[in-house]
Amino acid sequence: MLLSLALIVGDWIMDGVRIVSNFDALLAALTIMVLNRFVKPLLIILTIPATIFTFGLFILAINAMILLLASEIIEEFQIKGFWTAVGLSLFLSVVQVIFGQSNNVKFQVKRGGMDDLDDGDSH
Repeated sequence: MLLSLALIVGDWIMDGVRIVSNFDALLAALTIMVLNRFVKPLLIILTIPATIFTFGLFILAINAMILLLASEIIEEFQIKGFWTAVGLSLFLSVVQVIFGQSNNVKFQVKRGGMDDLDDGDSH
């Protein structure tokens, strides 16, 4: 839902992005989610050297390629060119960071001192 709303806002903000209707935004968001789940990991593995060489910035190109692929699949979702896709990718990333829709792994650390390991003997 957040992705489809972000796509609608991206359509409103950017000249090179066009979405015909709200339903098409939802359909485009679903397509992007499927591509992110299945195609993006393969692209990341295949482009590890480029990603390392560019200090991770090549991920932006991969995200742009995913958006362009989605625009090829969904006719009512159009992106003018590669740089527009990069801009939309940056915008979507910022929206996801702001609204907490991150797929990052989160670790929880238990805070406890030596008291947790104490077996009852006082030293």
